[in-house]
Amino acid sequence: MLRPRLIPSLLVHQGGLVKTVGFKEPKYVGDPINAVKIFNEKECDELAVFDIDASAESREPDFKLIADLAAESRMPLAYGGGVRTAAQAKRIVGLGVEKVCVSSAAVEQPLLVTQMAEEVGSQSVVVVLDHRKRMFGRDRDVCTHNGKRNTKRSLVETAVEMQERGAGEIIVNSIDDDGRMEGYDLTLAAELRSRLRVPLTVLGGAGSLADIESLVRACGGIVGAAAGSLFVFKGAYRAVLINYPSPAQRDQIARAAG
Repeated sequence: MLRPRLIPSLLVHQGGLVKTVGFKEPKYVGDPINAVKIFNEKECDELAVFDIDASAESREPDFKLIADLAAESRMPLAYGGGVRTAAQAKRIVGLGVEKVCVSSAAVEQPLLVTQMAEEVGSQSVVVVLDHRKRMFGRDRDVCTHNGKRNTKRSLVETAVEMQERGAGEIIVNSIDDDGRMEGYDLTLAAELRSRLRVPLTVLGGAGSLADIESLVRACGGIVGAAAGSLFVFKGAYRAVLINYPSPAQRDQIARAAG
């Protein structure tokens, strides 16, 4: 059985690392390069970095930052923010990034996902779907531009479409649960896992390692568990302290799949 991946999710805003609550109230938590160095020492499975300004400001990726992150990282690195063309994806992979994440542009022009897959390979194409609860029903609405635009598109159906378009991985990011540290939506995660063939990573809501264990059980072990607050805050007062599970803790999570 494949081991579940535990993935710190880092948000870059105005050149620094921040953490949000409900995609709002960004709190400064440190320097991106320093964070990568610390996660290197902790031998984390994978690292995801998202520039939350790029798409919102309609600008291209910060290639200098990407190059610096890739040069420092000793773990698989995923980057997202401002990617709108297959040529940009190729350039990012050329800088040493394993996975290129695309969100708003993929929803607006799904053909881009196919073009990126043809350019860099499906294994390097990740579609990130930010979502929020609908007033009625279990499904979620896909949102773009840092949650500011509600597309009214079904999260589940959009995830399946992106898979068929050539995405090698789907990340679903809950706006409602972002930064609240109250647990993942396990029912939604299990439904998505049952509908997808490609790797699924769930982001939004993790407040403890027990939450990650619950996600692993709900998805049969085959899942990426991403988190922001859990890996940058410590204690009831949310003091900034970059942390990551020890090898023994990771083994315990892996056993949670049964």
